[in-house]
Amino acid sequence: MPQHFAIRLGRRSRPLLRLFGVHGPQDAWVELRDDELEAQFGRSHCVTPLENISGWRIEGPWLWITAIGVRMSLRHRDITFGGSPHGGVRMDFRERVRVGPVRVPALYVTVDDLEGFAAALAERGIPGVDARKRVVP
Repeated sequence: MPQHFAIRLGRRSRPLLRLFGVHGPQDAWVELRDDELEAQFGRSHCVTPLENISGWRIEGPWLWITAIGVRMSLRHRDITFGGSPHGGVRMDFRERVRVGPVRVPALYVTVDDLEGFAAALAERGIPGVDARKRVVP
């Protein structure tokens, strides 16, 4: 059975998000199915088999200016579907995935339920870590 996760859309971010084609929750989501992940963020879209996801990592929170919109890291070439700076889940891919005209090694999604989304990935056998929880030796 598919699991649907909304991307958190910050109240103050909504006017800017319209530039990316995000007008509400119907335009910003991630869905886990039996064998694939699909993410939609306005005009941007990503689909990959679950077996292509090598791992996940919860990160954040971030500065607002670095987290909102569809963003590509110049250093790592990963993509963010960001509606809020509260944090996100990074998914690393075994093989690059097409998002628009580029192929990316990883995707960040700022889903509303970070822990729930990570747990759903873990239930499907995909390993990961919550980087917000620091282990003190």
